[in-house]
Amino acid sequence: MSYAIQWLRSLFFVGQMYLAMFILALFFTPWMLFDRRGAYAGVHTYCRWVRWTASWMVGLKTEVRGEVPSEEVLVASKHQSFLDIIILVSVLPRPKFIMKKELMWAPILGQYALRIGCVPVDRGKRAQAIQKMISDVASGAALPGQLVIYPQGTRVAPGVDLPYKVGSAVLYRELGQPCVPAATNVGVFWPRKGIYRKPGLAVIEFLPPIPPGMEAKAFMARLEEVVEARSDQLMAEAGFPVATKDIPLGE
Repeated sequence: MSYAIQWLRSLFFVGQMYLAMFILALFFTPWMLFDRRGAYAGVHTYCRWVRWTASWMVGLKTEVRGEVPSEEVLVASKHQSFLDIIILVSVLPRPKFIMKKELMWAPILGQYALRIGCVPVDRGKRAQAIQKMISDVASGAALPGQLVIYPQGTRVAPGVDLPYKVGSAVLYRELGQPCVPAATNVGVFWPRKGIYRKPGLAVIEFLPPIPPGMEAKAFMARLEEVVEARSDQLMAEAGFPVATKDIPLGE
């Protein structure tokens, strides 16, 4: 299939994706305003719709591997594009994210994000936001669920190195919850920016949990080791040229 045809298919897909967001928001918002279950139903339905339409509109299939966590855990995921958010939200029962505060004002997206318990963070004030989150959990004010954090703090394109931030270790230590690492190769098919969507198999893989109680430095080393190595393996599986290495996932 020529690049031009795939680009046009991608344009149509992206257009309907945002149209579907608007239509589903109109449908679910009355329920969402009175019952938080409406917000979860809305975001789950939308993300599953995007995955389904991507599979036949642009030939981009998605797959989730590993055991999907359903209890209260910290999910530390590789972040390459909007697609990894879509996949995570489609399968986690009660997903919530640490998100940029600017997204609060995004039409539809911001309102639903706040309703499901996402935590807005000011640029440069991440430590304050993390401390508030820890206090909310301790006081019972925080919504239960699976808290997703991106250890590198932003989207990272395939093949680009970016250090892991210490916020993941702070949350892991203070919350006292298991941490479920998640690896992905979605950036090979769905870039950080642009319209073009490449056909193939995009994967999110939940890796064995890291139990609570590890020392911060050891936890960060373990988290980065398993997420980066497995993401490299998934990208190599998708045909992206990376030097892969074996990882002892069961440790």
